[in-house]
Amino acid sequence: MNIEEIENSKFLKSMTTEELSDLSQDIRSFIMHSVAKTGGHFSSNLGIVELTVALHYVFDFPTDKIAFDVGHQSYVHKVLSGRAKELKNIRQYGGISGFQKRKESPYDCWEAGHSSTAISGSIGIATARDLNKEDYQVIAVVGDAAIMSGESFEALNYLGTCKHKVIVILNDNNMSITKNVGGLSNMLSEIRVSEKYKNARDNYVTFLKKSKTGERVYQVTKKMKDVVKDHILDESVFTKLGLDYLGPIDGHNMEDLISALNTAKDYDHSVIVHVETVKGKGYEKAEKDKIGLYHGVKPFDLNRGIVPALHTKHQSWSEAIANHVEFLMGKHQDICVITPAMITGSSLNHIFKHYPDRSFDVGIAEEHAMTFAAGLAISGKFPFLSIYSSFSQRAYDQLNHDIARMDLPCLIGIDRAGLVGEDGPTHHGVFDIGYMMPIPNLIIMAPHNQKEAELMMNTAYKNHDHPYIIRYSKNMIHKHKDHQQDVLNVGSWKIKFFDHAHLVSVITYGDQVKNVENLIREYDLPVNLINARFLKPMDEQMLDKVAHTKIIVFETDMLIGGLGEAISFYYSQHHTPVELHAMGIGDHYVTHGSVKELLEREGLTMDDLLIKIRECLNG
Repeated sequence: MNIEEIENSKFLKSMTTEELSDLSQDIRSFIMHSVAKTGGHFSSNLGIVELTVALHYVFDFPTDKIAFDVGHQSYVHKVLSGRAKELKNIRQYGGISGFQKRKESPYDCWEAGHSSTAISGSIGIATARDLNKEDYQVIAVVGDAAIMSGESFEALNYLGTCKHKVIVILNDNNMSITKNVGGLSNMLSEIRVSEKYKNARDNYVTFLKKSKTGERVYQVTKKMKDVVKDHILDESVFTKLGLDYLGPIDGHNMEDLISALNTAKDYDHSVIVHVETVKGKGYEKAEKDKIGLYHGVKPFDLNRGIVPALHTKHQSWSEAIANHVEFLMGKHQDICVITPAMITGSSLNHIFKHYPDRSFDVGIAEEHAMTFAAGLAISGKFPFLSIYSSFSQRAYDQLNHDIARMDLPCLIGIDRAGLVGEDGPTHHGVFDIGYMMPIPNLIIMAPHNQKEAELMMNTAYKNHDHPYIIRYSKNMIHKHKDHQQDVLNVGSWKIKFFDHAHLVSVITYGDQVKNVENLIREYDLPVNLINARFLKPMDEQMLDKVAHTKIIVFETDMLIGGLGEAISFYYSQHHTPVELHAMGIGDHYVTHGSVKELLEREGLTMDDLLIKIRECLNG
């Protein structure tokens, strides 16, 4: 059938299991070719096709409610809810989101971009349903990596004693972005619950209920269920939490899926349905991918597959940071590296290969990663924790209480800082400055090139006195072969251009330093340019030096809590009258699209800055 003509999933109800399987193959092919053209989340959506089709067949969406944990595996759901035509614009500016989006469709009742929220949210939805005396099913689809994180287990612990029914679909492909880690991952690998327990229970109940005597026996022995389970079922962590468990189910067998989902639907209480799927199903290169190459992709040729670009003169910020960390690890035996499931994303592959004893992937567990770093630091090690900016928000309390409050020496790499583009508002790394600035003891750094970054990392290790933050974007930067050996004075800013006769000063940091420098050179502007490479502490002498000029603070992060606000507060506290113009992101979430398009939307291009500079120059 023509996939783009699907308006909703009601037509599935009249199809046979064989027809549903055939449709699944058509949808898989459609998504495969569509995402290869547009870019997006590839492997996770190929792996969940049959499961999503079966869910739409068994349940009645949007009356029933479905929450996809993280949400990047909801492309099939989008197709079945009438958005196939819009997939050609997915994640593009003005197009549909790569995640569930409530404004897009009544089929989307939940939004997420980070893991482990679906069960908690679903419990809330189910509770409201029952309070309102409504009748519909609530389903949370959770990956095997997401279900191992703290919030998921908090929710499961509550669900085990909660009277409000939620169906939790455990989508187990033994992968998050890369291979899962930890004891719970091992548990899922070993758990093999057959129909043995369910059949024994059903036969037991049926037999006893055939007579009045049997009914009385059943009521007396009802509490023996757990004893029966102990002898017939290898107990999993789910059963110990008081949750019924079905599975594992072959996630690509339509008949088995429909049978299991109908069983779960008939339950009057919460249940876990364990479904085994193959991430990247149907595309051999993605099925064999163990490093996350096909997790989130840019447009590529399906026939050739993804061919990693070989850069000789440029590298990503993640590569630059990781390369120097590895260089320092070769010189200093006390340096350890931690990542919450982002080995490939943060370019730590070589470190994990060369220093396996000092490299730790803790899985999707940002809070644990941060406090784990604190434990290492307090015991004489120097941890480097690499964490995405938008994910670091989840570890705010640990950064505040467990690291900064004890003033522990360490280095925290805030990767993907700034606008990240197509992943949209859940992934833009624009909030970290605002929440870190008020935390005492933190040193916050923002390098504008590789050499400056290496000097900052050297400074953090040599000083060994405070927790240091180094934030960097996902952009490409120029590559230098030689490693820097020197250090910086903490809090020192760097003058790029300065003349006392200039009436305007631009203060910026990170990637924007080079952009503004090029702008000033191109138009020969009589403007001072200051590289505010330390966001905290600030260079107060430099601020005093430019106080007589009109100051433009240019940043592509949030205005509230940003550098411009901190500078304004400094002048206010010192009763220094200044003319200050702050350019940054206003009080709103930024949508998805290319970074170029988003900067245009926010009024933060070099053209916008040029206009502001000329306004200041012309009075």
